[in-house]
Amino acid sequence: MLKLAVPDLISNSYFPAEAAIELGFFKRAGLDVSLDLVFPVDRAYRMLRDGEVDIVAGSAHSALAAFPGFEGVKLLCAQAQGMYWFLVMRADLKAERGDIAAVKGKRIGAAPWVDMGLRQLLVEGGIDAERDGVTIMPVPSQPGQTVNFGLNAAKALQDGLIDGFWANGMAAEVAVRGGIGTVVLDVRRGDGPSGAFGYTFASVAARSSWIDDHPTEAEGIVRAIVETQAALNQDVELAGQVGRSLFPDAQAALITDLIRRDLPFYNAAISRETVASMSRFARDRDIAQAELRYEDVISPRLAALWA
Repeated sequence: MLKLAVPDLISNSYFPAEAAIELGFFKRAGLDVSLDLVFPVDRAYRMLRDGEVDIVAGSAHSALAAFPGFEGVKLLCAQAQGMYWFLVMRADLKAERGDIAAVKGKRIGAAPWVDMGLRQLLVEGGIDAERDGVTIMPVPSQPGQTVNFGLNAAKALQDGLIDGFWANGMAAEVAVRGGIGTVVLDVRRGDGPSGAFGYTFASVAARSSWIDDHPTEAEGIVRAIVETQAALNQDVELAGQVGRSLFPDAQAALITDLIRRDLPFYNAAISRETVASMSRFARDRDIAQAELRYEDVISPRLAALWA
């Protein structure tokens, strides 16, 4: 059995990989795949490096946490295009959509490595975190906390432990529908500095040596993701079926609407432009010391399967 790790389960972020299991597309490709929640994402990639899991469905840039320069790892495909986290502020702050300055003097909850997207976005938006009193921090622990970061962030916002969060679409939806949060930035849909869309994206990764040793299985993973994306595009109500299998009732009721919004970004391809954008981001955040070449990041023989 192949072990697939996701850093946040009750979420739309890594839904294609989760759905590929629940809807049977991995099985159709001849693969037996289990789903493991491993938080935070850098831990998931370290477990991949150490052979404790076989596949990571997480943020693409975070592979650098365990594989400097992408040495020893390859991205098999994208789950969706573009950076997919939202900046949500407390509703009573009455922050306006697109107002990056709303973070000044505020406490913003963000997960490790996920926070890099927010930090770079603020830099390019003219916000100096130290000068402007922005505290970007882990979400404080509290009684009854789950192992799912997004839901914890929404709860911490409700309880006044943070003033905002940088997290997934499920967290944003829970906060907005609960009247406790306002979406300030949705980079995928045009908010924030130009170029922020390309900082990172949700990908599927495996060790380079595993891909070399198991080419048929690697191809099967890509086909399963592509077929899952196509199936959800054809019938988005399948998302509800997956949600009811994996999520609590409240979040299962939301997932179809979230996936419907994400469908325009469902494309498994990883372009040269995508890698170049991620490379610039990685160098800006000092997590890559040299430019990431396209061939360092992807497996060329798998690219033909993305279409």
